[in-house]
Amino acid sequence: QVRLVESGGGSVQAGGSLKLSCVASGYIHPNAFMAWFRRAPGKMREGIASIANGGERTHYAESVKDRFTISRDDAKNTVYLQIDNLKPEDTAMYYCAAGGWYLVQADYDNWGQGTQVTVSA
Repeated sequence: QVRLVESGGGSVQAGGSLKLSCVASGYIHPNAFMAWFRRAPGKMREGIASIANGGERTHYAESVKDRFTISRDDAKNTVYLQIDNLKPEDTAMYYCAAGGWYLVQADYDNWGQGTQVTVSA
């Protein structure tokens, strides 16, 4: 059974930065991706960034690719999401997911509980 635990969220002012972490335990297929999704208040969950094993392949939603950076440390079973120049519209619950493909939500079987990011103007 895969367990994902996110951390690093918080309340920040616009223009600030945060680095989210997701520690994974359990077996994840080596060809599968890990990813970050978010759900803003009143909106559907959306894919933000995904990364393949080894970190050589990454994929971003068009709306965030200039400010978000996904990375991973396979030795620590940890995936990170660096968010720079935070905007109020980035306010959302951020979820880590594992075992899927790019940003196709339906492909991901394993989800964390989420970490809240709140950005004030």
